[in-house]
Amino acid sequence: MAIHYKCRHCQVELGAIDEELRAEALGFDSLTSTERTDMLTYEPNGDIHVNVICEDCHEALMRNPGLHELDRMIQ
Repeated sequence: MAIHYKCRHCQVELGAIDEELRAEALGFDSLTSTERTDMLTYEPNGDIHVNVICEDCHEALMRNPGLHELDRMIQ
C-alpha cells in the first residue's frame, strides 16, 4: 500500500509514502466525511491518492482569489 500526494489543480505528483501507515498517523481520521470524499481516493490494490495543493497553485490562488471558482487552473 502506498499513499500518493497530487496537486488537485495542476495534477503535479508531489510525493509518495511507501510505508505501511495507519490513516490516524497521517491525520485522515480528523477529516469530515465530506473532506475525505473530496481529498481521498482509494484504489483496489490498497493505494490511497490524496488531493492537496502545491505551493505554486497556493500562491496563484492567494494572488487571484477568483481562481477558487475554477475546478482546474491552467499552468
